[in-house]
Amino acid sequence: MKRIIPMSSLLVVVLGLLSCRVFNPTDLQELSTKQSVPTLVSARAASTAETMIETMPEAEPEQGIIVQPPVVGLVALQDTLVQTYNKVGPGVVSIRALTRDGDGQGSGFIIDKEGHIVTNYHVVENVTDLEISFPSGLKVRGEVLGTDLDSDLAVIKVDVPAEDLFPLPLGDSDLIQVGQPVIAIGNPFGFEGTMTMGIISGLSRTIQSMHDAPGGGTFSAGDVIQTDAAINPGNSGGPLLNLNGEVIGVNRAIFTTNFNTAGEPVNSGLGFAVSINIVKRVAPALIANGIYDYPYVGILSVNDLSLLAMEELGLPRTQGVYVNQVSAGSPADKAGIIGGSRSTSFGDLLSGGDLITAIDGVEVKTFSDFIGYLIKHTSPGDTVVLTVVRDNEEMEIPIKLEKRPNR
Repeated sequence: MKRIIPMSSLLVVVLGLLSCRVFNPTDLQELSTKQSVPTLVSARAASTAETMIETMPEAEPEQGIIVQPPVVGLVALQDTLVQTYNKVGPGVVSIRALTRDGDGQGSGFIIDKEGHIVTNYHVVENVTDLEISFPSGLKVRGEVLGTDLDSDLAVIKVDVPAEDLFPLPLGDSDLIQVGQPVIAIGNPFGFEGTMTMGIISGLSRTIQSMHDAPGGGTFSAGDVIQTDAAINPGNSGGPLLNLNGEVIGVNRAIFTTNFNTAGEPVNSGLGFAVSINIVKRVAPALIANGIYDYPYVGILSVNDLSLLAMEELGLPRTQGVYVNQVSAGSPADKAGIIGGSRSTSFGDLLSGGDLITAIDGVEVKTFSDFIGYLIKHTSPGDTVVLTVVRDNEEMEIPIKLEKRPNR
């Protein structure tokens, strides 16, 4: 875990960026102790559960209701999981990073026959030597070609014969749905080739990036997938896959208040992965240029306003992106977007700002929708049209996007 990020101003929790180094959030001392906890289930219990599912009778259809096919049996699911693991396992690697502060471990996966590997930026941050271990037992050194602090991605190059490389197929994260089964493969706590299973718990999440913004704070990372598949320190950079064996995300972080006796963060069922469609935009640029530039508007918003706050702000609707602040000299400032200017009983929340309801005609209900659209569909230099409600009047304002500045 490279940094600790508060996710809510009301409840202070820990978003552990899964990295090769794990720190105790209290004293920030580096730890390396591994612990394992037995998680066994009796053969009798498993057999009974399988029988119950496979022999469950179909319900009589009510008028006007379409009855779905019966739930697939556990044996069929077992076969799917085993086949998927055997198919994709050879394409998942273990990454050992040596830095001035020590060494640690993360994960990555192969994307082509040229030896390019995708992982997280925080896995290779400040690396001085990089060792890549393949499931076959092959170990080679790797070179970092490019990094992206906004999405927390990096691309590594290895010099390996093509026959030793097993690229993983990339899926389409725009097609995934909440409730869809997924698996994660990586190296939690150094246990290489570990597979866990869960579902997609949420889509289009927004979390903090590792890119410091001018004036303090960080930029937002959007189009993030939430999953309850168990991911822990060491899973960073590994693939999140659908049951077809296609990568739909890159495991990045956990949201937890739980720690083991060694002070290491423990999975609590809230994991986050960079969507593969973001990777498809970022990785080619990192390979070609070493960097990727994100579009920049220059507004500060709040993703989840309470009804009381909305009422005090006098907002005409409960959906949209409220502009609390506009960064001086930003594209939003140049276009005439207005931020809040009058104090309220909600501290830093100011009233009088614009309410953005759509971008390029696409409705945005939350700040996550807004950031997700920008990241997936626009680039610096593009002009977008914002639909804005100001003083109960709707207007359209064009904005020419720039690239995100550094602090």
